[in-house]
Amino acid sequence: MTATEPRTRRRPALERVIHTSDRLFYERGIHATGVDQIVAEADVSKATLYAHFATKDDLIVHYLRGRSTRWREYLSTELDRRGGTPRQLIGIVFDVLGEWFIEDGFRGCPFINAEAECDQSLAVHDVTTDHRTWIHGLFAGLARAAGSGNPDSLAYQLTLLYDGAMTSSHSEPHIDWATEAKTAALMLTDNATRSVVVNRSGLSS
Repeated sequence: MTATEPRTRRRPALERVIHTSDRLFYERGIHATGVDQIVAEADVSKATLYAHFATKDDLIVHYLRGRSTRWREYLSTELDRRGGTPRQLIGIVFDVLGEWFIEDGFRGCPFINAEAECDQSLAVHDVTTDHRTWIHGLFAGLARAAGSGNPDSLAYQLTLLYDGAMTSSHSEPHIDWATEAKTAALMLTDNATRSVVVNRSGLSS
Protein backbone atom coordinates (compact mmCIF):
# COMPACT_ATOMS: atom_id res chain seq x y z
CA MET A 1 0.00 0.00 0.00
CA THR A 2 1.40 3.39 -0.98
CA ALA A 3 1.57 6.34 1.35
CA THR A 4 -0.98 8.21 -0.76
CA GLU A 5 -3.54 5.38 -0.71
CA PRO A 6 -5.99 5.73 2.21
CA ARG A 7 -6.58 2.61 4.24
CA THR A 8 -10.33 3.07 3.91
CA ARG A 9 -10.19 2.79 0.13
CA ARG A 10 -12.09 -0.26 -1.08
CA ARG A 11 -12.37 -2.22 -4.28
CA PRO A 12 -15.17 -1.17 -6.66
CA ALA A 13 -18.49 -2.95 -6.05
CA LEU A 14 -18.21 -5.32 -9.02
CA GLU A 15 -14.70 -6.32 -8.04
CA ARG A 16 -15.89 -7.03 -4.49
CA VAL A 17 -18.69 -9.24 -5.82
CA ILE A 18 -16.27 -11.19 -8.02
CA HIS A 19 -13.63 -11.55 -5.30
CA THR A 20 -16.16 -12.58 -2.64
CA SER A 21 -18.04 -15.07 -4.80
CA ASP A 22 -14.79 -16.64 -5.96
CA ARG A 23 -13.65 -17.16 -2.39
CA LEU A 24 -16.98 -18.44 -1.08
CA PHE A 25 -17.75 -20.74 -4.01
CA TYR A 26 -14.36 -22.40 -3.67
CA GLU A 27 -14.05 -22.50 0.11
CA ARG A 28 -17.64 -23.36 1.06
CA GLY A 29 -19.12 -24.81 -2.11
CA ILE A 30 -21.49 -23.50 -4.73
CA HIS A 31 -24.71 -24.86 -3.24
CA ALA A 32 -23.74 -23.77 0.26
CA THR A 33 -23.14 -20.20 -0.88
CA GLY A 34 -26.24 -18.12 -1.43
CA VAL A 35 -26.66 -14.74 -3.05
CA ASP A 36 -27.57 -13.22 0.32
CA GLN A 37 -24.23 -14.26 1.77
CA ILE A 38 -22.31 -12.93 -1.22
CA VAL A 39 -23.92 -9.49 -1.13
CA ALA A 40 -23.51 -9.31 2.65
CA GLU A 41 -19.80 -10.12 2.62
CA ALA A 42 -19.14 -8.02 -0.49
CA ASP A 43 -21.12 -5.17 1.10
CA VAL A 44 -23.20 -4.50 -2.00
CA SER A 45 -26.91 -4.49 -2.73
CA LYS A 46 -28.66 -7.28 -4.60
CA ALA A 47 -29.48 -4.72 -7.27
CA THR A 48 -25.76 -4.15 -7.81
CA LEU A 49 -25.08 -7.86 -8.13
CA TYR A 50 -27.97 -8.48 -10.50
CA ALA A 51 -27.00 -5.50 -12.61
CA HIS A 52 -23.90 -7.47 -13.60
CA PHE A 53 -25.07 -11.08 -13.20
CA ALA A 54 -28.69 -11.84 -14.07
CA THR A 55 -28.64 -15.19 -12.27
CA LYS A 56 -26.51 -17.10 -9.80
CA ASP A 57 -25.55 -19.41 -12.68
CA ASP A 58 -24.05 -16.42 -14.50
CA LEU A 59 -21.95 -15.66 -11.44
CA ILE A 60 -20.86 -19.31 -11.19
CA VAL A 61 -19.81 -19.33 -14.84
CA HIS A 62 -17.80 -16.14 -14.31
CA TYR A 63 -16.13 -17.71 -11.26
CA LEU A 64 -15.15 -20.82 -13.21
CA ARG A 65 -13.91 -18.89 -16.23
CA GLY A 66 -11.75 -16.77 -13.96
CA ARG A 67 -10.33 -19.83 -12.23
CA SER A 68 -9.61 -21.46 -15.58
CA THR A 69 -7.87 -18.39 -16.98
CA ARG A 70 -5.69 -17.96 -13.90
CA TRP A 71 -4.74 -21.64 -13.79
CA ARG A 72 -3.85 -21.74 -17.47
CA GLU A 73 -1.69 -18.66 -17.14
CA TYR A 74 -0.01 -19.89 -13.97
CA LEU A 75 0.70 -23.41 -15.22
CA SER A 76 1.97 -22.15 -18.58
CA THR A 77 4.23 -19.65 -16.83
CA GLU A 78 5.63 -22.32 -14.52
CA LEU A 79 6.34 -24.69 -17.41
CA ASP A 80 8.16 -21.92 -19.27
CA ARG A 81 10.06 -20.84 -16.17
CA ARG A 82 11.20 -24.29 -15.10
CA GLY A 83 11.79 -25.64 -18.60
CA GLY A 84 13.01 -29.07 -19.62
CA THR A 85 12.36 -31.82 -22.13
CA PRO A 86 8.75 -32.67 -23.03
CA ARG A 87 8.97 -35.67 -20.69
CA GLN A 88 10.26 -33.49 -17.87
CA LEU A 89 7.51 -30.94 -18.49
CA ILE A 90 4.88 -33.65 -18.12
CA GLY A 91 6.37 -34.39 -14.71
CA ILE A 92 6.47 -30.70 -13.83
CA VAL A 93 2.71 -30.44 -14.35
CA PHE A 94 2.31 -32.86 -11.45
CA ASP A 95 4.97 -31.04 -9.42
CA VAL A 96 2.91 -27.86 -9.73
CA LEU A 97 -0.20 -29.77 -8.68
CA GLY A 98 1.60 -31.10 -5.64
CA GLU A 99 2.60 -27.60 -4.57
CA TRP A 100 -1.03 -26.53 -4.79
CA PHE A 101 -2.26 -29.57 -2.86
CA ILE A 102 -0.31 -28.65 0.27
CA GLU A 103 -1.58 -25.08 0.42
CA ASP A 104 -3.87 -24.36 3.37
CA GLY A 105 -6.68 -23.19 1.12
CA PHE A 106 -6.77 -26.23 -1.16
CA ARG A 107 -10.32 -27.55 -1.53
CA GLY A 108 -9.97 -29.80 -4.55
CA CYS A 109 -10.48 -29.02 -8.21
CA PRO A 110 -13.03 -26.21 -8.67
CA PHE A 111 -14.16 -27.72 -11.98
CA ILE A 112 -14.70 -31.24 -10.68
CA ASN A 113 -16.47 -29.75 -7.66
CA ALA A 114 -18.69 -27.62 -9.90
CA GLU A 115 -19.60 -30.58 -12.10
CA ALA A 116 -20.68 -32.51 -9.01
CA GLU A 117 -22.72 -29.62 -7.60
CA CYS A 118 -24.20 -28.26 -10.83
CA ASP A 119 -24.69 -31.38 -12.93
CA GLN A 120 -27.90 -29.99 -14.45
CA SER A 121 -26.37 -26.71 -15.60
CA LEU A 122 -25.42 -26.72 -19.28
CA ALA A 123 -23.55 -23.41 -18.91
CA VAL A 124 -21.39 -24.78 -16.10
CA HIS A 125 -20.81 -27.99 -18.04
CA ASP A 126 -19.60 -25.99 -21.05
CA VAL A 127 -17.03 -24.12 -18.96
CA THR A 128 -15.72 -27.23 -17.21
CA THR A 129 -15.53 -29.08 -20.53
CA ASP A 130 -13.56 -26.21 -22.05
CA HIS A 131 -11.11 -26.34 -19.15
CA ARG A 132 -10.66 -30.10 -19.44
CA THR A 133 -10.16 -29.75 -23.19
CA TRP A 134 -7.33 -27.32 -22.51
CA ILE A 135 -5.69 -29.71 -20.03
CA HIS A 136 -5.95 -32.54 -22.56
CA GLY A 137 -4.52 -30.29 -25.26
CA LEU A 138 -1.58 -29.36 -23.04
CA PHE A 139 -0.77 -33.02 -22.41
CA ALA A 140 -1.32 -33.93 -26.08
CA GLY A 141 1.17 -31.29 -27.17
CA LEU A 142 3.75 -32.51 -24.68
CA ALA A 143 3.09 -36.16 -25.60
CA ARG A 144 3.54 -35.36 -29.28
CA ALA A 145 6.77 -33.48 -28.58
CA ALA A 146 8.00 -36.40 -26.47
CA GLY A 147 7.58 -38.72 -29.45
CA SER A 148 4.41 -40.62 -28.60
CA GLY A 149 2.91 -42.47 -31.54
CA ASN A 150 -0.59 -41.78 -30.22
CA PRO A 151 -0.41 -38.47 -28.34
CA ASP A 152 -4.18 -38.13 -27.92
CA SER A 153 -4.44 -41.49 -26.19
CA LEU A 154 -1.49 -40.73 -23.91
CA ALA A 155 -3.01 -37.31 -23.16
CA TYR A 156 -6.27 -38.92 -22.04
CA GLN A 157 -4.32 -41.22 -19.72
CA LEU A 158 -2.37 -38.30 -18.29
CA THR A 159 -5.55 -36.27 -17.84
CA LEU A 160 -7.05 -39.20 -15.94
CA LEU A 161 -4.06 -39.18 -13.59
CA TYR A 162 -4.32 -35.40 -13.26
CA ASP A 163 -8.01 -35.57 -12.30
CA GLY A 164 -7.46 -38.55 -10.03
CA ALA A 165 -4.66 -36.84 -8.14
CA MET A 166 -6.78 -33.72 -7.75
CA THR A 167 -9.75 -35.63 -6.35
CA SER A 168 -7.75 -37.97 -4.13
CA SER A 169 -5.63 -35.19 -2.63
CA HIS A 170 -8.76 -33.47 -1.40
CA SER A 171 -10.31 -36.61 0.12
CA GLU A 172 -7.07 -38.23 1.36
CA PRO A 173 -4.56 -35.40 1.94
CA HIS A 174 -2.21 -37.59 3.98
CA ILE A 175 -1.03 -39.33 0.79
CA ASP A 176 1.29 -37.63 -1.72
CA TRP A 177 -0.99 -38.19 -4.68
CA ALA A 178 0.84 -35.75 -6.94
CA THR A 179 4.08 -37.72 -6.67
CA GLU A 180 2.27 -41.02 -7.21
CA ALA A 181 0.54 -39.59 -10.27
CA LYS A 182 3.81 -38.17 -11.59
CA THR A 183 5.49 -41.57 -11.30
CA ALA A 184 2.66 -43.22 -13.21
CA ALA A 185 2.61 -40.42 -15.79
CA LEU A 186 6.30 -40.79 -16.56
CA MET A 187 5.95 -44.57 -16.82
CA LEU A 188 3.10 -44.15 -19.31
CA THR A 189 5.13 -41.60 -21.26
CA ASP A 190 8.18 -43.86 -21.36
CA ASN A 191 6.10 -46.81 -22.52
CA ALA A 192 4.38 -44.74 -25.21
CA THR A 193 7.62 -43.34 -26.59
CA ARG A 194 9.58 -46.57 -26.23
CA SER A 195 7.03 -48.45 -28.35
CA VAL A 196 7.53 -45.93 -31.16
CA VAL A 197 11.30 -46.45 -31.07
CA VAL A 198 10.86 -50.23 -31.11
CA ASN A 199 8.41 -50.10 -34.00
CA ARG A 200 10.67 -47.85 -36.05
CA SER A 201 13.64 -50.14 -35.44
CA GLY A 202 11.76 -52.99 -37.07
CA LEU A 203 11.98 -55.19 -34.00
CA SER A 204 8.24 -55.13 -33.45
CA SER A 205 5.22 -54.73 -35.68
